[in-house]
Amino acid sequence: MCAQNIIPAFGLYGEEDQFPDVIHFEDFSVRAPIHDWRILPHRHRQMSQLFMVMSGWIDATVDGTQHMVAEGGFLYIPEHCVHEFIFEPGSQGKIFSFPVSVVRTISPGTDEILTTLSHPFVGPISKPLKRLTHLLRDTVAGTSPFRAQQVVGMAHSVLAKLAETQFPARTDDQNPKHARLFALDDLISQNLSESWSASDYASALSISTGHLSRLCRAATGLGATAYIEQRRMQEASRLLAFTQLPVSEVGYRLGFIDPSYFSKRFRAARGQTPSDYRALFTN
Repeated sequence: MCAQNIIPAFGLYGEEDQFPDVIHFEDFSVRAPIHDWRILPHRHRQMSQLFMVMSGWIDATVDGTQHMVAEGGFLYIPEHCVHEFIFEPGSQGKIFSFPVSVVRTISPGTDEILTTLSHPFVGPISKPLKRLTHLLRDTVAGTSPFRAQQVVGMAHSVLAKLAETQFPARTDDQNPKHARLFALDDLISQNLSESWSASDYASALSISTGHLSRLCRAATGLGATAYIEQRRMQEASRLLAFTQLPVSEVGYRLGFIDPSYFSKRFRAARGQTPSDYRALFTN
């Protein structure tokens, strides 16, 4: 576990500037060797990323779940997920970074594709995916007067191909999220410390609380209040795993005034106390 009291949020890793282009492409060799082949825990609030391993491997931890990505494999990480990497020294590969504005405007948009792209996943690099990413890389490097439009179109093709790889793995109880739930997720992330109720979020979305609950239940089986608490506990898990904040401070940052009540709610959600959960990530 990293000795820090915040989870850094970057545009590109180590940079706080505005996103530099329509999308961004770079090789592993640009950043990983500078950091001794280890990328510390961080997240991107407005960016999803695709990592493609051409040689070597990545030992990745994404929101507490470990993924070993070997040669010929890819890892997709959506916005907000806390992630850290250990690369095999000398590994070669590609990183594509997609702003949320590009991901969410994939057209024609469907709840299914956006839902798929809202979760991290891994898979093998197929020949079609390899061809599409090569074309995207070349388009990003181009100078056409309509380069931006071409880049967005190619980025959408790559994202659609990635989502397609996950459809056989879907189960009957995994329903797509309505577009308004992505807006809800953004609002929750922006107001974690405010103790907003379901009615507060419904009002911000200009819908009724009942309608919001129906949308949440259709996608997840949870009512709005339970869905909101699930998202808060997801952030609690990230703070416990990737910072050294006292448990009480984690609760305060998520709007829980009473530390004992926060511990009670966390245990109900995760089946263990905050301290026991944190111990799973203590080296």
